[in-house]
Amino acid sequence: MGRLTDRLRSAFAAALLCAPLAIPVSAAAQQPTLQQCGSNGAGFDAWMAQFKQYAISQGISSRTVAAALNGISYDPNVIALDRRQGVFAQSFFEFSDRMVANYRIQQGRKLIQQNQALFNRIEQQFGVPGAVLVAFWGLETDFGANMGDKPSLRSVATLAWDCRRAEMFRTQLMSALKIVDRGDLTPQSMRGPWAGELGSFQFLPDHYLNFGVDFDGDGRVDLLRSHPDALASAANYIRSMGWKAGQPWLEEVRVPANLPWDQADLSIKIPRAQWARMGVVRAGGGQLPADQLTASLLLPMGRTGPAFLAYPNFDVFTEWNNSLVYATSAAYLATRVAGAGPFDRGDGKAIPNLSMAQVKELQTLLNRRGHHVGGVDGIVGSATRQAVKVEQMRLGLPADSYPTPQLLAALRSGR
Repeated sequence: MGRLTDRLRSAFAAALLCAPLAIPVSAAAQQPTLQQCGSNGAGFDAWMAQFKQYAISQGISSRTVAAALNGISYDPNVIALDRRQGVFAQSFFEFSDRMVANYRIQQGRKLIQQNQALFNRIEQQFGVPGAVLVAFWGLETDFGANMGDKPSLRSVATLAWDCRRAEMFRTQLMSALKIVDRGDLTPQSMRGPWAGELGSFQFLPDHYLNFGVDFDGDGRVDLLRSHPDALASAANYIRSMGWKAGQPWLEEVRVPANLPWDQADLSIKIPRAQWARMGVVRAGGGQLPADQLTASLLLPMGRTGPAFLAYPNFDVFTEWNNSLVYATSAAYLATRVAGAGPFDRGDGKAIPNLSMAQVKELQTLLNRRGHHVGGVDGIVGSATRQAVKVEQMRLGLPADSYPTPQLLAALRSGR
């Protein structure tokens, strides 16, 4: 699905413009840095020879290094795919309509029902409910049906040599070697999408190594073929990100027309009692509990679209993938699996939506005004939404952080 590739895109948004560096072969204990951006692969073999020596110096067995890396070649298709990620430029409606399909809801419920003892054991140990696990499982790989078939070691090695995110993918390449060295997987079995993710939940090798759990008790961590291992490992990873057992993650609500829209911001976390005093009610019209559980108001399509309270556990979804449309869709799918109904679309098709080209233009104009939205990529991330909110407030527009043609026109005119 591209979950982790999007996170990596955000974590290393600024491309590193690198010139090739000559590294003496004798410096085997130092991580090699020979690399080129946008090349045709010239220099890869020399870099790989040095990386093999570095891996051995770090304790990887020479047998593993040979089995995993001998014959590895540069893959230009991986670089091409890395340069054109665009799925998260879709709106929440576009993405969730496609991904939160009824068959995923029904299949998620069925899997929990058929494996209730397993899901109960995982929740008891890690605190993560089955609905959350199957939501990620469904979005990432359609419950293991689409895990990818590219040779992962070749993909990761290519990205480790390319300078855009070299440091990150060198870590992934070392972790992949450690996975092979400890006997979890063979180099031949390590297959997945173009960025090297592995298994039902699309773990990068580093996450596989650090959060993988042998939950079926066979003595190894197999996230490709063992559902108990994959599910427990996902729960372990989710717990590591701060999941609070027994607490909600997302809840649809109704908001009054006179709400201070600038309060709809994931960085603003206030008690439910305060949201209730502001006129926010549950989707069915019931009152919110007047308690101190904090929540943010999330308006993924602006003030005329659906509204959600995002609880502290929602932060795990945005850390799993910092694309807001993905995180919101995953959290929403989990609520549907848990029994919630479909969200109210608000004004539905009347909600204005900028094209990818228009979002790029908007980001360019925001950057010119001194905002720092990152790369001009057509994806409305948190930095773009924050800049939109600031400009909406400056222009006297409803500050719901949602980019509209009206805002774009105002910025075009120089207002």
